[in-house]
Amino acid sequence: MDAISMDRTISFGGLFRISRPINLLMVAFAQIMTAYFLVNTTNSGLPVLKDYHLYLMVISTVIIAAAGYMINDYYDVKIDYVNRPNEVVVGKGIKRRVVIFLHTILNFAGIGLGFLVSPYIGMVNFFAAFLLWLYSNRLKREPFIGNLSVAFLTGATIYMIAIYYQKSELLILTYAIFAFFLNLIREILKDIEDRPGDRKHGCRTLPIVIGFHNTKKVIFAIALSFVISILIVAIKINSPNLFYYFGVMGIFFGLFMYRIYYADRKSQFTQLSAFAKILMLVGTLSMGLL
Repeated sequence: MDAISMDRTISFGGLFRISRPINLLMVAFAQIMTAYFLVNTTNSGLPVLKDYHLYLMVISTVIIAAAGYMINDYYDVKIDYVNRPNEVVVGKGIKRRVVIFLHTILNFAGIGLGFLVSPYIGMVNFFAAFLLWLYSNRLKREPFIGNLSVAFLTGATIYMIAIYYQKSELLILTYAIFAFFLNLIREILKDIEDRPGDRKHGCRTLPIVIGFHNTKKVIFAIALSFVISILIVAIKINSPNLFYYFGVMGIFFGLFMYRIYYADRKSQFTQLSAFAKILMLVGTLSMGLL
């Protein structure tokens, strides 16, 4: 096998790109922050950061997320040639059959590690792996249901800490809701950004089915639901620090929605998608206040 063929079989640079390492680090960081600040100790009194089950859970989640990114790029290669041709890796840096092989191995590893933690976490990981495959294969080409699926899994990565440790469920639910709604808005923004390739290859995403302006109305309806949901849970928790935090965050979220209202170019939606990531990161850091 010559050097060119070897490079097409697998490129470590390409592998690095399709696994989205920044996103994976954010997932791991959010789970560890949730455990450290909102759980603190296990039911047996052990400091949570000394519990090896936590790290198995985090690694399993990251592995399954990486597999999800890989299979998404595998199915989206034709669309990506239209939307972002310079960023295509599958079929160029890594052969398609290698991506499928890695996706399968990572899923088995992630599910297996989940069962080592507990049967509940193993089943959550199995469901997540299946839903990520279904999303990439079918759901993302349908209006809204694909966005909802990914957002649900994002929130679930936070809430699974509460599932395992059975502590601070309501407080962790607040952050899971926060992650769910922000990621739901971000996924719809990405659909607006990717309209040319999606339309060319027959996808029925929300901006294509109901139009650009109506999709913005949906985003604002989601934002309103987000604010109401957070307020309801925050009132039940009745933590002054939580109110102060969400009050400050409300200013930045308002700016975020203001920019969405006036955005009409691809570059603007790319920036808004990055802004949503920053909001999620800041939200995670706020756990230290509680």
